[in-house]
Amino acid sequence: MNASIWQWLTDIERVPLGFTPTPLQPLDRLSEELGGPRIWLKRDDNTGLATGGNKTRKLEYLLADARTAGADTVITFGAVQSNHARQTAAACAVAGLRCHLVLSRRVSWKHPQFESAGNVLLDHLLGAHVHIIEPDQVSDFTRDLRTRLKAQGQKPYLIPAGGSNSIGALGYVRCAMELTQQFAETGCAPERIYHASSSAGTQSGLVVGMALLSDAIRVCGINVYHDAAQPLIDQIKTITSALIEERGLSLDVSKLIDVDHRYFGEDYGLPTKATLQAIKLAASTEGILFDPVYSGKALAGLIDQIVIGEISHKGDVVFVHTGGSASLGVYDTAFKEFR
Repeated sequence: MNASIWQWLTDIERVPLGFTPTPLQPLDRLSEELGGPRIWLKRDDNTGLATGGNKTRKLEYLLADARTAGADTVITFGAVQSNHARQTAAACAVAGLRCHLVLSRRVSWKHPQFESAGNVLLDHLLGAHVHIIEPDQVSDFTRDLRTRLKAQGQKPYLIPAGGSNSIGALGYVRCAMELTQQFAETGCAPERIYHASSSAGTQSGLVVGMALLSDAIRVCGINVYHDAAQPLIDQIKTITSALIEERGLSLDVSKLIDVDHRYFGEDYGLPTKATLQAIKLAASTEGILFDPVYSGKALAGLIDQIVIGEISHKGDVVFVHTGGSASLGVYDTAFKEFR
């Protein structure tokens, strides 16, 4: 662990919300099933905040910034079954902040309880004000909502979708430092770290963190949101550039950005057959639940790369589990073949 880098990060204000460091767990039965390599799972599904997930790390820094700004209300965005929205609602409950979730009907998955069960149920239980609208209404609705809240004397703070900006990305710089320490403790020596990449904050933080600590380890994002790789790459470049500039770092990470679009499928929020198979395989070999939108789809990509030989069957590989199992119930019909 580089003490000076750790000190730089710990000097930045954050609101402790998560159970960290999360475990780095070897998946030996799954690894054996696939014939190697040894897969290690970074359990960011265990961060806390109403079933956990990767947004908890981002929210620690974002809520600290909201407090600095004097905010008493948070507004954030996502699709109807947003994991980020659920974790933001939980974080606001802990911090004593009002929370408004602007959820768009972005996903074409059909389920009779898609707008009432899963994450949406948890949003309501956590005390958030839930607004479900059409995607083309988000901008106007948010503007009007901010105007109404300010007229009521509230001080709203906007958190972008996924908590993904240069502030939220600090959470995954911190995660990179956790991983580096865990590698030293466990002997895990990966060449690559895989994860589901969508709003770019997680990958941006990991890229910057690994560039600071171990430029030999590549961060590979499996695109699960954008209809092409380039928009995600551009978003990562924007966030990493802002983070580097704002924190006065001397880094060039442009060549470290690795996005794989091959496993996207038909659209965001629509699981592929390989996604469902990967979820079933992980559950039946390791007792761990993955979701059909983010980590499950990325896990399918990792498994495929192992099977076709793109990843060596020797050595170690790390997968960051970003959470999301709360949405499984509204995807139950997708798993009919496994019953």
